[in-house]
Amino acid sequence: MFEIGVNLTSNQFDKDRHDVVTRARLAGLSGMLITGTSAEESLEAQGLAEQYPDFCWSTAGVHPHQASEWNSQTEEAIRELAAKPEVVAIGECGLDFNRNFSPVDQQESAFSAQLALAAELSMPLFLHCRDAHPRFADLLTPWLSKIPGAVVHCFTGSQQELELYLSLGMYIGITGWVCDERRGLELRDMLGCIPADRLLLETDAPYLLPRDMPEKPKNRRNEPAFLPHIVKQVATWRGEDPAWLAEKTESNARGLFGL
Repeated sequence: MFEIGVNLTSNQFDKDRHDVVTRARLAGLSGMLITGTSAEESLEAQGLAEQYPDFCWSTAGVHPHQASEWNSQTEEAIRELAAKPEVVAIGECGLDFNRNFSPVDQQESAFSAQLALAAELSMPLFLHCRDAHPRFADLLTPWLSKIPGAVVHCFTGSQQELELYLSLGMYIGITGWVCDERRGLELRDMLGCIPADRLLLETDAPYLLPRDMPEKPKNRRNEPAFLPHIVKQVATWRGEDPAWLAEKTESNARGLFGL
């Protein structure tokens, strides 16, 4: 199975980063995509991916929370990273109007610049959208014909949003959010609407520890070794065999990211 979203640069992994990768292998994972969320963290993510050839890859981009950092130097840094063999997608990029850690105009500017960069380099997109769907779709849609593919990472949106993204040929990233009986039930009901060839699975570790795990770590930290639990639960709710779904979503990931 393939993990498409782990924030391995997080300081929550500082004390046992290598062990986290080892546990992921032992849990049955065959690959992981390390998320880059700023120029600095994208560089760290690429360096980590380089340490685990044929098992780890990374993204390079600027998250909307850090959009105020976007400038010509940042763009050049992302462009240089994108040329590295370990870097297989532009992102995490998009819009987040939930907290507006960066002003809206700066979020839109950074997102538009990264869309153009993905088109120029013919690279897939690793996307973030929270409470910003209409504007996100407006900015993104004109570029989709110019890029090889895109995934809406950690999807938690509405049925209408899901239908639009699928109609545009995009992949949908599902996390342990769907395992949360407080806020994930609506998403759980939508799982059957996602075609198997458009589904990707991820932990978004160290965040979003699945609430329905029978044994949770005392530190409450999520990690890629828990992806099999998400695969099993998603497969159960979709009425599919977990082993089949693990292989199918891995094939989807490798196809999207050209691995």
